[in-house]
Amino acid sequence: MSFLKKILFLFIIVTTSSFVVSDSYRYLPNHAFKAGEYFEYKVKYGFLSVGEATVDVSPQIYSVNNRPCYRVNIFGRTTGLTDLFHIRNTYRSYLDTAAILPQKFLMDLQENNYRKEQTITFDHFANAAVREQNKERKNFKLPDNVHDVVSGYYFLRTIDFTKVKIGETVSSNMFFDDEIYNMRVKYNGKGVVRTKYGKINVIKLNPILPKNSMFDGEDAIRIWVSDDKNRVPIKIEVDFSVGGATMELKNYKNTKYAFDWQ
Repeated sequence: MSFLKKILFLFIIVTTSSFVVSDSYRYLPNHAFKAGEYFEYKVKYGFLSVGEATVDVSPQIYSVNNRPCYRVNIFGRTTGLTDLFHIRNTYRSYLDTAAILPQKFLMDLQENNYRKEQTITFDHFANAAVREQNKERKNFKLPDNVHDVVSGYYFLRTIDFTKVKIGETVSSNMFFDDEIYNMRVKYNGKGVVRTKYGKINVIKLNPILPKNSMFDGEDAIRIWVSDDKNRVPIKIEVDFSVGGATMELKNYKNTKYAFDWQ
């Protein structure tokens, strides 16, 4: 797995942790985001710019499985000298507007001559999914209210962190690459981050990682989420066993609420 692919995958993974919820096809009020919002991030390894990622919600509402859905895209690409690797990865989720759960997930990975396309259709009433890839169909049994790698990020944005204690761990099940993951994140209180737009109050989160040789310590990934109604990742830092990377907010538009830049 190339370096930038790891960074883009980590961005998706570490922003998808959330609370475990009750066993039901839920209704979850959303006051954090709306159709049409757009965010752009720059990716750096040390001082070197290596890529960019965009996260956007289509202005249009779609019908999937007879449910109204937001269409959410996460797109990552290499830039500059690292574009020799020619990475163009798209993750798309049709996100139920009432339950904030995925109805369909599509993945399109392009890395030089490598190509992978995958579609997952969810049935939350039956706790099941069908994965289609390379003309192969496979059925899976899933836990209640399971997320894909995109929908979990938007579920996280619905969480009221005033009800979370410092040091408390939150978690959620996620289905990705034919596996079910229990993602866990620790809430580490609040802080302030400086950006190109000014300073902003943030919520500090640390994904809990199993011991491995890739990352430098249990707090190797640090996420700063805006401490407002938007609850958007402003900055992410990752410490590898060799070197470190950052992702920072580069551009945005059509947020539901104005950011409180200082």
